[in-house]
Amino acid sequence: MRRYNLNFTNCALLIGLYLFFGIFLVYPVGYMLKGAFFSDGKFSIQYFQMLLQSPLQYEAIRNSFAIGILTTLIATIITMPIAHIMTRFDFYGKSIAGGLLLIPMIMPPFVGAIGLKQLLAKYGSLNLLLIKLGLINPQNPIDWFGEGGFWGIVILQVLSLYPILFLNLSAAMANIDPALIEAAKNLGASGWRLFKTVTLPLILPGYFAGAIIVFIWAFTDLGTPLIFGYSRVVPVQIFDSVTQIHTNPMGHSLVLLVLVLTVILFWITKKLLASRRYEMLARGHTAGMETKATRAQTLFIWVGISSLVIIALLPHLMVILQSFSEKWFISILPNEWSEKFYSEILKAGPARASISNSLFYSSISAFVDVILGVTIAWLLTRQKIPGSALLDSIAMLPLAVPGIVIAFGYMAGFDVKISWLNPRENPVILLIISYSIRRLPYVVRSAYAGFQQTSITLEEASANLGASPFRTLRKITIPLVMANLIAGAILSFAFAMLEVSDGLILAMREQFYPITKMIYQFMGRIEPTAPSIACAMGVIGMIILMTSLFIAGKILGKKLGQLFRA
Repeated sequence: MRRYNLNFTNCALLIGLYLFFGIFLVYPVGYMLKGAFFSDGKFSIQYFQMLLQSPLQYEAIRNSFAIGILTTLIATIITMPIAHIMTRFDFYGKSIAGGLLLIPMIMPPFVGAIGLKQLLAKYGSLNLLLIKLGLINPQNPIDWFGEGGFWGIVILQVLSLYPILFLNLSAAMANIDPALIEAAKNLGASGWRLFKTVTLPLILPGYFAGAIIVFIWAFTDLGTPLIFGYSRVVPVQIFDSVTQIHTNPMGHSLVLLVLVLTVILFWITKKLLASRRYEMLARGHTAGMETKATRAQTLFIWVGISSLVIIALLPHLMVILQSFSEKWFISILPNEWSEKFYSEILKAGPARASISNSLFYSSISAFVDVILGVTIAWLLTRQKIPGSALLDSIAMLPLAVPGIVIAFGYMAGFDVKISWLNPRENPVILLIISYSIRRLPYVVRSAYAGFQQTSITLEEASANLGASPFRTLRKITIPLVMANLIAGAILSFAFAMLEVSDGLILAMREQFYPITKMIYQFMGRIEPTAPSIACAMGVIGMIILMTSLFIAGKILGKKLGQLFRA
């Protein structure tokens, strides 16, 4: 019996996949390693020494760590009790509450920063309302953002990223076998002791899966600090170093620092979870453990969830209001209203061109992801191939590698004479590939789940009737997993539409700007109506992402959270 099924097709697919990942994932990282460790052809760590000795870079690293840690801690404090309530109580409107909790996912922090600035600035809407009510001194308004906007970034990251942690925690708590809870109660455990000794150990894998994504996302977010003008963080320092990418190696060192950090975090987490394993003999269903909430409890739950959702939606609301604002100066609400900014976007010009560019980049990248995702999932689930664990790890690696790392690597590694591959000349190919690489894990996980849930019997019957493996895949397998593929492709498309790091770094000419780069450009203009146009574009992005997540959620249901695990 052959150990591996290494026919011509499988070998060709494996070679093609490893070649693709080698060129567009391994090579850029290797190029940065060379730039960070080699000076005049000799190995050196002097750039890292300079990095730690520079007061500016040291402060940027410290601030980024603080943002990542605080965002993760605050998101944990918010989502842990909510996930517990949602999995342990049955109350009126529970499904609606679960959907409301995920609404903040429709806006990336990059766009929400525009609305939060209007809301919480020293003379923003909130302070002006408090001044009007006589609650604060108009000469000394509250500085909600802290020095330079640090707390504004943290607040926005928490409000935008807590749904990812909530999805993972809810799924982890829902998988706890009710028999274990009952056994602990019979032995006298209750309250905090029950949570600490039974619930917490069992949900650790799900918690860390979400917490790591939240930390890395907050640590490496580029758009939010740029909108707030907060430059002393690692992503902005990397962004500023792009113009000196071949003369100043400090950027390579910072990017490598981010990459090493993410690798170490995932390695430590896996080691911790491997050293302390908590397993269940069988998965239970929390439906049997749910307690019918009383009227008082239902009211308390709805007040808590509604308060969180309203606070999380305030930046979204401010963006919508700004998109209709003809004039908004030192007032709680806009002084003058107009809907012309949406019609201006639809006219021929840079705004409409950027939306068209993003639609094109995202559509092609989603199509590429479907092809790659189906191929990888098919090889992993239907074929015996050597290095299957390695292929699976490489396919999921982009979920852990920040976009700013890949984008910087492309900018440095593909600065070549081939114009269609050089981002300074024409970034289209690299933008599409970077979008595909970054969102590939969503499609791989969706396709993998579909293949696992589909019986292989029909495929075997097709093969027995003489159909080739490709014909069987096309006629039998793909139609059976089409729902999973559609969900993965929709998520890939939606998140590519609002990808920040790739667009800001790789698109250097206006004719190639995606929607996020154009929003950033409008926010930097001095015209009084420029922020309103930027917000109108942000609203369009919100609608696209909201619709995509709604469709994907309908298809995948509670499995949607599994796509946000690395």
